[in-house]
Amino acid sequence: MDRQSLFGWWPVRSATICSALTLAANRAAAQQGVETGAAPNPTKKLLQVLQDGGPLMILIAACSFILCVFVFERAISLRRRRVIPRPFVKRFLSQLRAGQLDRDQALQLCAQNRSPVVDVFANAVKKWGRPAVEVEQAIIDAGERVTHQLRRYLRLFNGIATISPLLGLLGTVLGMIRAFNAIVQAGAMGRPELLAAGIGQALLTTAAGLSVAIPALIAYLFFGSRVDRLIIEIDALGQQIVDVISADAWEVGSHPKKQSKAA
Repeated sequence: MDRQSLFGWWPVRSATICSALTLAANRAAAQQGVETGAAPNPTKKLLQVLQDGGPLMILIAACSFILCVFVFERAISLRRRRVIPRPFVKRFLSQLRAGQLDRDQALQLCAQNRSPVVDVFANAVKKWGRPAVEVEQAIIDAGERVTHQLRRYLRLFNGIATISPLLGLLGTVLGMIRAFNAIVQAGAMGRPELLAAGIGQALLTTAAGLSVAIPALIAYLFFGSRVDRLIIEIDALGQQIVDVISADAWEVGSHPKKQSKAA
């Protein structure tokens, strides 16, 4: 090809490429409703994504719904003032130190103000006047039950964070298999736009799975850290109960009023 024919061929080829790109852009814009000026409908768009992604998108959407429900539930249940009501705890400990409560009164207060930390207090008060080892063991037993209660549904977050990407990957593999089979059956290997469209639809499930798994993992780490901090604080408050109501504390003569009331 000489220089003149080359200079004549290049503009024609460039115009052809630009026309193809313009046609593809216009086609994509028409699909999104940009050309008509109509506002996109989020509901229809979401339904279209679910339809394009295949059956596994329904499972991923279900995981997303479950994640939202239990994140909301844990956010309410693990509030600090719900787990450790500071006004009650402060008043309860101060009354114990001042000798204003006996065993029955302390148990009655605990029954009227239910919360995870109060359940630990009640279990310790039941060992009123016993050696410190027994009171501490009662707190440990109650603390294990409270820990199990506070950690409820955390494994669910971990499970969603693990399963969602796998569902997305499976959906992508199945979608690509369908796309290649359709291209082979149609004899359209020379039409790369069909292959690109099929792969694009198949990758929707991977994107959806990761979009669910990442927030689930963040929620698992966040709520797990919050539970650990609450348990540490409950343990410290329980130790203060031991220092007040155990027989070891009375032997050193630091709480004579409580000893007389316990008797």
